[in-house]
Amino acid sequence: MKRVFASLVALSAFILPAAADDQVSHFTLQNGMDVVVIEDHRAPVVVHMVWYRAGSADEKPGVSGVAHFLEHLLFKATENMESGELSATVARNGGRDNAFTSYDYTAYYQRVAADRLELMIRMESDRMVNLKLAEDEIATERDVIIEERNQRTENNPAALFREQKNAALYLNHRYGVPVIGWRHEMEGLTRQAALDYYKQFYAPNNAILVVAGDADPQEVLALAETYYGVLEPNPALEARNRPSEPRQMAERRMIFRDARVAQPYVSRSYIAPERDPGDQKKAAALVMLAELLGGGQTSWLTEKLQFETQKAVYTGAFYDGLSLDDTSFSLVVVPAEGVSLQDAEDAMDAAVKSFLEAGIDTEQLDRIKFQLRAAQVYVRDDVEKLANRYGEALASGLTIEDVQAWPDILQAVTEDEILAVAHEVLVRDHAVTGWLMSEDSGEIN
Repeated sequence: MKRVFASLVALSAFILPAAADDQVSHFTLQNGMDVVVIEDHRAPVVVHMVWYRAGSADEKPGVSGVAHFLEHLLFKATENMESGELSATVARNGGRDNAFTSYDYTAYYQRVAADRLELMIRMESDRMVNLKLAEDEIATERDVIIEERNQRTENNPAALFREQKNAALYLNHRYGVPVIGWRHEMEGLTRQAALDYYKQFYAPNNAILVVAGDADPQEVLALAETYYGVLEPNPALEARNRPSEPRQMAERRMIFRDARVAQPYVSRSYIAPERDPGDQKKAAALVMLAELLGGGQTSWLTEKLQFETQKAVYTGAFYDGLSLDDTSFSLVVVPAEGVSLQDAEDAMDAAVKSFLEAGIDTEQLDRIKFQLRAAQVYVRDDVEKLANRYGEALASGLTIEDVQAWPDILQAVTEDEILAVAHEVLVRDHAVTGWLMSEDSGEIN
């Protein structure tokens, strides 16, 4: 039976003014659960998502991978459903479902016909609090996630390289531990470890319901009251205080050798600030910096390393500011045939130096801004992407106002702001430089 919260379900509700044509309504149930409805009535389809403000970075030491492990286990039995019944029901009703785990959140979703929304809410609310874990299912599902690690990480030298480099980048934060977990700790994951994580984080006051598509906000609110609003919150839920990074004062270097490597490359990652609620300007400047440095065929690294000097066959710069804590800014250079990794790294450093000295090409910056504005518009054609846009942001500590302000903040970024954040972030003492090479390369650092 469902646990029942004391008095059935009063709530506070408010509707935010929509920005840039997003029709968004936001409600907060009395038990603390957020409800977000994004209207798009062009097709009779809805995406129903529940986001938990808990991911792998919220795990306790020694049980890495338990957040992802629990994600798998949530498709097993509850007090009211048989193992696999939820997914089978979704498929029988012509929909699809899945789930995913990141450092900062775990999310579950179904995409179905609009008239099946109540069925999805009923099933999802059931597994929020009523999970039943049989001991034999623990061993089976543990083997599944270990095999997943084998396929995605152990069999991929580039994935192993990134994992090792990430562990070196974060000296203290849990972002240095892979989401899927370290293999030796995954092998020891138990039923109790999964239940401990479940009981701590899976509660309505730690969850965000996002419904996007052909849905009426008041009808969604009524359904949320009926099924989610009666669930008891976790009064012991604590603030998300993770271990923070100390002051980084030393450049780190690593070499990863693997006989399976066919194409060696150089990669450098710097600690970088994330998008913060009410303060997204620096993150917006980093988005522009990544595009200008390595965002395509007209980027600075491509021009200098691929076309002018022909020292590289691929270059890139990457930044994703959607995280709860400090994230990373990365550069990648794949050397051309006959170019050593040392020469490729030297060319990368020279190109970055010349970029900082030359300043920003105004016309190119305007083109990038136009492309990003267009991408924001195209997202509105996919209700699943809309649901993800708001769910990921809210689960990462941002607000609906932050999401709606983001496109205009990107457009307002100045050349001086980009150069300032480049000088702040691109500091070798805050970075790890890695070489991925084959075992017989013979090249040393």
